[in-house]
Amino acid sequence: VQLVESGGGLVQAGGSLRLSCTVSGSTFSIVTVGWYRQAPGKQRDLVAGITSGGGVTNYADSVKGRFTISRDNAKDTTYLQMNSLKPEDTAVYYCKADSYAFGEIWGQGTLVTVSS
Repeated sequence: VQLVESGGGLVQAGGSLRLSCTVSGSTFSIVTVGWYRQAPGKQRDLVAGITSGGGVTNYADSVKGRFTISRDNAKDTTYLQMNSLKPEDTAVYYCKADSYAFGEIWGQGTLVTVSS
């Protein structure tokens, strides 16, 4: 199983970005997919998660109402729509898949920079 992320970049405060995480390989084994972020000097924290069927989602309190996680199973892709971005959202964003066959699989990360 491999994950490829895309969609990061530079945006002004108040703007929007959409991150994508495409899974390849044994996608049938994926149970959940999550987006995490890590700012410089800080730990990596969960931003949002979704079950493979898309029926259950969860969010960090800091992004509730601004970020939306969704999944397109036909494309094996999980999205993170980020609206009303703030400078404190600046971080490297990582996608992680939990597989019952292979455990945790991480993507390479994509940088999101929000300017004030």
